[in-house]
Amino acid sequence: MELLQLNVVVLSALAMLTCSPWQAFSQKTHLSVGMTLVRNASALGALCLDGSLPAYHLHRGFGAGTKNWLLQFEGGGWCNDIKSCLERANTRRGSTRYMTKFEVFSGILSNNASLNPDFYNWNRVKLRYCDGASFAGDGKFDNGTSLLYFRGQRIWEAIVLDLLPKGLGQAHKALLSGCSAGGLASFLHCDNFTKYLPTNTTVKCLSDAGYFLDEADISLNRPMRSLYKEIVSLQGVEQNLDKNCTTHLKLPELCFFPQYALRFIQTPFFVLNSAYDVFQFHHGLVPPSADPHGHWNRCKLNPAACDANQTAILQDFRHDMIVTLNYSFTQNSRRDGMFINSCFAHCQSESQDTWFAVDSPTVHNKTIAEAVGDWYFGRKITKEIDCAYPCDTTCHNLIP
Repeated sequence: MELLQLNVVVLSALAMLTCSPWQAFSQKTHLSVGMTLVRNASALGALCLDGSLPAYHLHRGFGAGTKNWLLQFEGGGWCNDIKSCLERANTRRGSTRYMTKFEVFSGILSNNASLNPDFYNWNRVKLRYCDGASFAGDGKFDNGTSLLYFRGQRIWEAIVLDLLPKGLGQAHKALLSGCSAGGLASFLHCDNFTKYLPTNTTVKCLSDAGYFLDEADISLNRPMRSLYKEIVSLQGVEQNLDKNCTTHLKLPELCFFPQYALRFIQTPFFVLNSAYDVFQFHHGLVPPSADPHGHWNRCKLNPAACDANQTAILQDFRHDMIVTLNYSFTQNSRRDGMFINSCFAHCQSESQDTWFAVDSPTVHNKTIAEAVGDWYFGRKITKEIDCAYPCDTTCHNLIP
């Protein structure tokens, strides 16, 4: 196993002395963490799309957090056919050969108490994403000319097995998290994660921008369902989906959707999502195929440019998200939590500006970091649902 040099540049030691986001606004810490390759992964058949070794970045906890662990799945979309997977295999999304060897840890991964008050001193791990199926596939494609490894499930297992002797196996508290496709991975692996840990470990899971809806687009097609069906079939995902879910539902690919899988997850879960998630807006609700003449182009770039009909469609999307979440969560229970804001964004936990800063988005005067911490530590019932757009003036509308 190879652990590259850990490079930490601290611009202000004073930032560690306070948990106030107002202090964090002007005093910032940049933490760059080196990559660790899982050297024995090939013996487990745990390989990236191109056959390279999987990897993670680990920054050690300290003080009272030494026995606590946070694992964060990296996101980055999916590949659903041989062509797209071959293309992906030649990029950082399908090969550790092309990945940056250092990753900046910010937001939920920060080691600064003023920027990440509840998890700053935990062992924090970023799992690099190189399989194209949210760490869930188990198969291979070999036609004699091209070779692809669909081994996301094995990558997940190999990384956990590598971390267990490094302290994960003695964890007192653990949080499995992820963003986007990595947020989906949190749903898919949440209960499995608990099986690796001591029975007295407090284990919970969080998904950031991973609550992808099984929703019809504006032309009444279901592009996300078609995409997920192709991923599940191509990469051998079905065998790794929740058995209770696949038994209950006739179409196994539906269990790749969090709205169907969530009700079967037994581990406490927190959903962090924008009600107007930009990825789902642009690729699920109004994909290019459903808007060939570009009537939605201005609306996609600027929500203020949406006409009354377009705004109504967006509000219906928000309504459907909230209804499905309320179906899965008990309203007055501290077991599960949610933070559903009305910002046009995608992934908010790893960005310092949206996680915990002077002008971070809030719902009911609570930042995302505060909401997640209140839920994890059982301080309060945390089911924060924002008012509908455009009422929230704290939003960072992060539209690409």
